[in-house]
Amino acid sequence: MIPLFVRFPSLAKLPRAELCTLPSPVEAFPGREREVWIKREDRNSPVCAGNKVRALEFLLGGLGEGDTVITTGGAGSTHVLATAAHGARLGVKTLATRWTHDMNPTAEEVAAQIRRLIPGSRVTWNPVIALVEARYRSRKRMRYIPIGGTIPLGVLGHVNAALELSEQIANGELPRPSSVVLPLGSGGTAAGLLLGLAIAGLPEIEVVGARVGPRIFANRARVLMVARATSRLIQRLTDERLPGVDPSRLRVVHDVYGGAYGRALPGSRAPAKLLHETMGLRLDDTYSAKAWTAVLNERSSEKGPVLFWLTFDPTCLTS
Repeated sequence: MIPLFVRFPSLAKLPRAELCTLPSPVEAFPGREREVWIKREDRNSPVCAGNKVRALEFLLGGLGEGDTVITTGGAGSTHVLATAAHGARLGVKTLATRWTHDMNPTAEEVAAQIRRLIPGSRVTWNPVIALVEARYRSRKRMRYIPIGGTIPLGVLGHVNAALELSEQIANGELPRPSSVVLPLGSGGTAAGLLLGLAIAGLPEIEVVGARVGPRIFANRARVLMVARATSRLIQRLTDERLPGVDPSRLRVVHDVYGGAYGRALPGSRAPAKLLHETMGLRLDDTYSAKAWTAVLNERSSEKGPVLFWLTFDPTCLTS
């Protein structure tokens, strides 16, 4: 049983598609002045792993052969790709509306995979048009999954990830980190970790979001709003009172953004190469390379270990 259901048995009644292989492992990154660990979310599923599949376990729950979902995202959206890949595992048809944005080589590969899995997926120049179209089409007996899967139901998957991390710390698999660094896009993963760490009794661990999108949607206020909405959902379903999320434990790093969603950060090339040469791990230019750069910029050894939340699985591009 996953840690979320152990902590909240009544949540086990929620429909959940068992798509993950959990827990995802943790590994130390060698040779840094400050101790660095990696949460290998690229190994949390046998197919197209990464952070998105945790939310999809709940967002695709109860669906099966013959059902249809519609979602939305950028032309190179890993969320759209993950939804299509995991929907196919369940026999669920995925539709998607997407919009153009700056592209990098990995984003081009993601877009190519989306075209393969969702033939005829429409790409418009305007995200508002894509969002409105997806919502309108979802009225035709299909389930709507929003950008990044960032709604409280999906965020439960990331709350579970934080509780899973707590167990790994308690079991001695890694030391308690002073901070967890991850990409910050639509904010669902950061919100779930922030809430989950508070529930686990680890509120002192700082959640550091490396911003990868425009401030209008990638910001502290959105993460806190989503975390609190998820807390309300859990309280409503369990009749339990939860600890509040501490805004001071959420920090957003802006200097790795790159200037536009999907635009590669030139300064991330050397850090990404270092990780690949050291541990054989590939990062993507849209999300994980920027977050890894932020990890290496966290230089103070006095704060204790830092944990990099690796959200990208390159096998999504070939499977």
